[in-house]
Amino acid sequence: MINEAITAPEVRLISENGEQLGIVGIEEALKRAQESGLDLVEIAPTAKPPVCKIMDYGKFTYEKQKKEKISKKKQHVIIVKEIRMRPKTDTHDLEFKIKHARNFLEQKNKVKFTVQFRGRELAYKEFGERLLDRVVDMLSDIAKVEGPRKFEGRNMTMVMVQK
Repeated sequence: MINEAITAPEVRLISENGEQLGIVGIEEALKRAQESGLDLVEIAPTAKPPVCKIMDYGKFTYEKQKKEKISKKKQHVIIVKEIRMRPKTDTHDLEFKIKHARNFLEQKNKVKFTVQFRGRELAYKEFGERLLDRVVDMLSDIAKVEGPRKFEGRNMTMVMVQK
């Protein structure tokens, strides 16, 4: 809340320099803000009495937006990329998929490896486990396994992250 929108009868006033001016009536606080050519901004509305500061509200909101923009730039969103395989995936195909996984990991993304079983392949789960072991060996220099392997329905999954 700023200027006339503040409804409290008296407020604790802080000057534009940051010094405490004490508890004053709302009319006097508004008068002091207008004399200095700035706005009266309510900082802590739940305090008894509410805390208000004399400041340039437009400049304050601009700097706040600028800080938020800078903090968003520094953030990195982690994306989970999925690579699907079958238990009988050939070595060349596996190497090709590993090359893609390496690129994803270098971009700081997580990679989820899924081995899909069809029909009678479900009886030979150890083929899928061996395949995932080979993947771990091939990527052990730049990645590590995030959690235990999961077997959900007809799929065996494993997630790897960059070291």
